[in-house]
Amino acid sequence: MDQRPIGVFDSGLGGLTAVRQLRRLLPSEHIIYFGDTARVPYGNRSREILLKYARQDVAFLRRFDPKAVVIACGTVSSNCLKELQEENAIPIVGVVEPAVEQAVQATKNGRVGLIATRASVSSGAYQRLFRRLAPGAEVFSRACPLFVPLVEEGRFQPGDPVIETVAREYLQELREKEIDTLVLGCTHYPLLTEVISGIMGEKVTLVDAGGAAARTVSRWLAEHGALASGGGGAAYYVSDRAADFERLAAIFLQEDLEHAAHQIEIEAD
Repeated sequence: MDQRPIGVFDSGLGGLTAVRQLRRLLPSEHIIYFGDTARVPYGNRSREILLKYARQDVAFLRRFDPKAVVIACGTVSSNCLKELQEENAIPIVGVVEPAVEQAVQATKNGRVGLIATRASVSSGAYQRLFRRLAPGAEVFSRACPLFVPLVEEGRFQPGDPVIETVAREYLQELREKEIDTLVLGCTHYPLLTEVISGIMGEKVTLVDAGGAAARTVSRWLAEHGALASGGGGAAYYVSDRAADFERLAAIFLQEDLEHAAHQIEIEAD
């Protein structure tokens, strides 16, 4: 048994998709979540800035002596995973490989779509892994830069005219490619599952990158005898106003988070 917490970080709200799955799969674990809400979104940043931010995020989480850290951010996973793994002596799990592995298993016609931030798509990380794991698959990528800020503003409900219009524009090209599997390559995107499914149709399987990473961590902890015992929980930290985060996080996690989040100064790390 290992009672140390699991650290999770993202640029803002999106990483809560991974937290929700971790709490479902591992109810005895304690989770420390950091959302870098003062600097969201990460998707349009340079790789140098992304690495700087990611190192600060990991440094903050390491204050809590975590047994593993989940990069619940497709952008950081695509651009900085190798460096973070080399620099830290604890397991660092990204979302790219788990998501691609699940998509490869899910597709029937070998035509897979990927939606992610500009930085994730341009990094080529998802595409390279698809070529290695499924050389015959056709992968069609689309950057969706407006999804993250819209989710962070709470504009993710079906029927919202803004998100519906943006999503249709982004997804039309992928609909025409007749894909049967779509990777949600940013952990903010599962909040748009109903909107995306409504546009893509029931026959397209959606792969939640954060959920796939949560399952990977769950298996790793079990295989290494590192599961916790007893009751679990979660602590939330953000780099901007806690009340703004709590309002949207409570909707997504379906629990009252009033006064549950703490604002910290991330630049100090």
